[in-house]
Amino acid sequence: MIKLETTYMGLNLKNPIIAGSSGLTNSVENIIELERQGVGAVVLKSLFEEQIAYNIDKTINQEELNKAYPEANDYISNYTLANDIEKYLQLIKQAKEKVKIPIIASINCFSTGSWTSFAKKIENAGADALELNIFVLPSDPKKTSKDNESIYLEIIQQIQKEISIPLSVKLSYYFSALSNTLLKMSWTGINGLVLFNRFFSPDIDINKLEIKATNVFSSKAELSNSLRWVAMLSDRVECDIAASTGIHDGSAIIKQLLAGAKVVQIASTLYKNGFKQIPKMIEFIENWMKEHKFENIEDFRGKMSIKEAKNPAAYERVQFMKHFSGIE
Repeated sequence: MIKLETTYMGLNLKNPIIAGSSGLTNSVENIIELERQGVGAVVLKSLFEEQIAYNIDKTINQEELNKAYPEANDYISNYTLANDIEKYLQLIKQAKEKVKIPIIASINCFSTGSWTSFAKKIENAGADALELNIFVLPSDPKKTSKDNESIYLEIIQQIQKEISIPLSVKLSYYFSALSNTLLKMSWTGINGLVLFNRFFSPDIDINKLEIKATNVFSSKAELSNSLRWVAMLSDRVECDIAASTGIHDGSAIIKQLLAGAKVVQIASTLYKNGFKQIPKMIEFIENWMKEHKFENIEDFRGKMSIKEAKNPAAYERVQFMKHFSGIE
């Protein structure tokens, strides 16, 4: 009897497939369909700190009233903030009423501040857990790696003061000492690390002379980056790891579980292939487990981590010397 049940951040999941935060997880109708197709949990589309700030500025700039009554700025700011948050809280409440799978809320942030109080409201709305999607681009030449890393730790500490539900952190690989940084984050008491987030990738339109987005969706080729770090860190960090980016089929899910991931998050493949990709993934995993005589996920999770692999040095290799030299 094949069993796909697993746990993530203390939550019980019927399988390790999580619908990651995206525009597809921004409606109750989609969340219901995702559950019907078989996902183990859903991460709601992020509540963007940056977007809220933009909405406030846009509203203020459009209001002629501000010129005569500058104090109206505070009212408009508070109203816009409250309105954006209330819509998000309603999504959580409605989703919890309609589905049985865990609902993980998400906040996309880049700074510390009073906005962290959103987290308590999210918990009160019924979210089963909270994912912090943090990305601080290390572009300021005046800031050291320690300065940038401290922002992440401060955000985590502020959120932890607000909530008691499980907390995960989704982040990028833009750290000078990635292993050490993630290890220190796991010591803070967070329940999960999501490796890795995707962010706006700029391109230039040479005809319109404008900056535009590129590589919005992940590709299968991007799997190797998260796979390497999941394999190297799964035995070392003191929290669960969720693998993300480049996971487009059942084979990729198995690879991440073998590397030591507790769960995987998918998004791009749902945009490209539709929600029916989920049962195909589940079927692939079940058939593979039958073929290799594994009855449950724990029978093979982590068998190819850096600690368990026969050739752990392969995860540390960064050059193609053997490949291009013709040495076999």
